[in-house]
Amino acid sequence: MANRGVWSGVVGQPDAVAVLAAAAEAAASLVAGGSPAPGAMTHAWLFTGPPGSGRSEAARAFAAALQCTAVDDRPGCGACAGCHTALAGTHADVRVIAPEGLSIPVGEMRSLVQVSARRPTSGRWQVVIIADADRLTEGASNALLKAVEEPPDRTVFLLCAPSAHPDDVSVTIRSRCRVVPLGTPRAESIASALVEEGVAAEAARWAASVCGGHVGRARRLATDGSARARREAVLRVPLALRRAADIFTCADSLVQAAEEDARTANESRDEAERQALETAMGAGGTGKGTAAATRGAKGALKDLEKRQKSRATRTQRDSLDQALVDLAAFYRDVLVIASGAAAALNHPDRAADARTAAESWSPESALRRLEAVLACREALELNVKPRIAVEAMLTTLQRG
Repeated sequence: MANRGVWSGVVGQPDAVAVLAAAAEAAASLVAGGSPAPGAMTHAWLFTGPPGSGRSEAARAFAAALQCTAVDDRPGCGACAGCHTALAGTHADVRVIAPEGLSIPVGEMRSLVQVSARRPTSGRWQVVIIADADRLTEGASNALLKAVEEPPDRTVFLLCAPSAHPDDVSVTIRSRCRVVPLGTPRAESIASALVEEGVAAEAARWAASVCGGHVGRARRLATDGSARARREAVLRVPLALRRAADIFTCADSLVQAAEEDARTANESRDEAERQALETAMGAGGTGKGTAAATRGAKGALKDLEKRQKSRATRTQRDSLDQALVDLAAFYRDVLVIASGAAAALNHPDRAADARTAAESWSPESALRRLEAVLACREALELNVKPRIAVEAMLTTLQRG
């Protein structure tokens, strides 16, 4: 495949890439003092699509193309300093805001808006990427709206939000953005992208066939043995619920796996943040000034621990939600087999288990089980304690 520059990481989205590439060319023309076609470039964009479609990747690629300094190539060469630093997250004029907890607070957004009002320092544009814009609090949305309504000349806002919840981004903000819809990538496109990254062809095809169109998930399944083991453990649950006692055993397995994911993902980062803060506040020094600074650090440490706890909660819920998505896909496969439909299975490698379930359960029972999984996802979104929500779901899955 020919080198696609910054767009190589945007998998299976040719229409979106065409729109963004044209906008990057128009942006380069504006910087050079030209007159591009009207409407090709605008100051605010909203990337929407299902989980795994590559919303953030598309936004980062677009940011890199906007900062591209290549002269002979179209914007987005992928080789110049502007492209490289933007993709690596080190460009001085590209800022990425992603919620570490369950929401993006107003204070963080106000600080970002102040920075976005400045002229670019080294790049061509001041680019602000807001991942999970659907998690903006009401106050944060209002702060962002003011900036989007009256944007500086050389500032671009790139918002990312799931297409399943468009109303979570305020209508006033959406009305001022150009929407870039992304679809679920085809398995063939995902497999090809993984092979280009060095994954063996067989592993790439398997991961692409079971990832549900989620590029990042396919990458993890293809390269991370622990991710494959967690998926296998989740997909053993439906046929393992033979007795009432199995409900609690499986609940322990699901919740503890999510807690372990959160601990593994955040442990080293939490410790590094704590040590950095203690050092900054004078830990390990001597003298009266150091002692006073250490006492003053207690409040800062409490704030840090609060943020870390919120981040751990979100990581745990995201991990548990992925397990529920896998379970829902299994029960959907059972219904597909029971109906005799020719639709592709979400878990083709578990076809034998799905067939066994289809022979043992009525379609109505399989549907009730699927609805229980979906209800559990909704309960977690409403902040129901994970163990309570999971045990309620497993009770229905066991009884059918």
